[in-house]
Amino acid sequence: MLFEWLLGSWLLLLDWLIRLAALLWIPSRTTPGAARSWLLLVGFVPLLGLPLYLLFGHPWLSRQRVQRQAEASQVIREEQALQPPLRWTPLPDTATAEMVPLVERQGDFMPVHGNAVELLTDYDGSLQALLDDIDQARDRVHLLYYLMFDDGVGELIAQALQRAAARGVQCRLLLDAVGAKRGLRRYRHRLQAVDVDVRAMLPGGLRWRRSGRMDLRNHRKIAVIDNRVGYIGSQNLAQAEFVPGFPNRELVARVRGPAVAHLEAVFASDWYMETGQRLEVMMVEPVCADDVPTQLLPSGPAYPFSNARDAVNALIHLARRRIVLVTPYFVPDEATLSALRIAALSGVQVQLILSASNNQHLTAWAQEAYYDELLRAGVRIALYEPHFLHAKHLTVDDDIALVGSINLDIRSFALNAEIGMLCYAPTLVRQLIDIEADYLRQSRQLDLDAWRQRPAWRRSREGIARLADALM
Repeated sequence: MLFEWLLGSWLLLLDWLIRLAALLWIPSRTTPGAARSWLLLVGFVPLLGLPLYLLFGHPWLSRQRVQRQAEASQVIREEQALQPPLRWTPLPDTATAEMVPLVERQGDFMPVHGNAVELLTDYDGSLQALLDDIDQARDRVHLLYYLMFDDGVGELIAQALQRAAARGVQCRLLLDAVGAKRGLRRYRHRLQAVDVDVRAMLPGGLRWRRSGRMDLRNHRKIAVIDNRVGYIGSQNLAQAEFVPGFPNRELVARVRGPAVAHLEAVFASDWYMETGQRLEVMMVEPVCADDVPTQLLPSGPAYPFSNARDAVNALIHLARRRIVLVTPYFVPDEATLSALRIAALSGVQVQLILSASNNQHLTAWAQEAYYDELLRAGVRIALYEPHFLHAKHLTVDDDIALVGSINLDIRSFALNAEIGMLCYAPTLVRQLIDIEADYLRQSRQLDLDAWRQRPAWRRSREGIARLADALM
């Protein structure tokens, strides 16, 4: 009896010591919203909450990786300074003129003119275009992807890389260690046997301490062929039906012109971060007659600021007539939620286009918790029904478009390495507006009164899921 009493007393004391330590420590190391979620978890289950926080609570990277990103950023800025004729200058006193310096100061890349940007919406067609470009490569092929599966698409990519390597093309394949686990297991040794250099980003297991927090991921999707053509967007190297019942609809931008060298610089930065090897980036590329001004926005925990979150919020605040935001995962932080609400209440037409189907149930429940507040403020919410809408892009008025891998959720803003490309050409923006209009024709607009008729148990589920927003 005495032993049981002592054991119970020590466990009670330990529980309260953990709660007090968490109250003093966690708020100073993370954002208020995330701190509330973690303190709630630790308060309910201290012995489980504290270990989870130590593993997942703070989005830290190793000092070496942060230093390598700083070195890469310095090189990018120095190389661009040698090419002033490529810099594009926006008209003064415009929304674009406000965005350009923010994006350049945070993400390093200046806006460049002379680009051709082709928006690809057909899933199989965009993959075929990539395969055709790889088959025409003569010097190098660089692929950086979050996900590569051991399916029909993965096999086609592996075969294309084998053919290119047989022609003497230098091929490098950089894949996220978790997202592309199946592809790495299936193709890594096979491709290395023909001199394709295959690397895993942010490896886990016993090596995670050398990279960073265990659930940090590189979510970028980039391809660069011969410094001649580049790809950026939402599409991974997998079949559209890689999640059963959720065939994906994507958006990919095929780019030619000086922006291709900037995509190559992002690949080289990630390669250096993972391997310590410095790659030569060919910065000179002829301009294209289409003359679309573009500017890259890389983001992730290696940067001093939350680049993606800040850029998205700035775009929302800069909208004067309309802004359309397309994302498969919508779990905003307080700053983004406030920006959307203020824009709508100010008279801006704010349209969210989300997917009616979702392959992540907890995320789907959490995002539904925001609908009532947004609908009350005048934000329009459309649910796209034919496919799982995995595309990630937005348009502001008729002036600015953003395409890439960035979701409107806390994970994309704080934990993932992401990439976006801003386009400042009205002709390109109008093309993207037409794509958005096609989504809306196949979507169901939510009505506030009808939404409020959902059962009480769904509201409870949404509220509980929203408490975990910072943990997703």
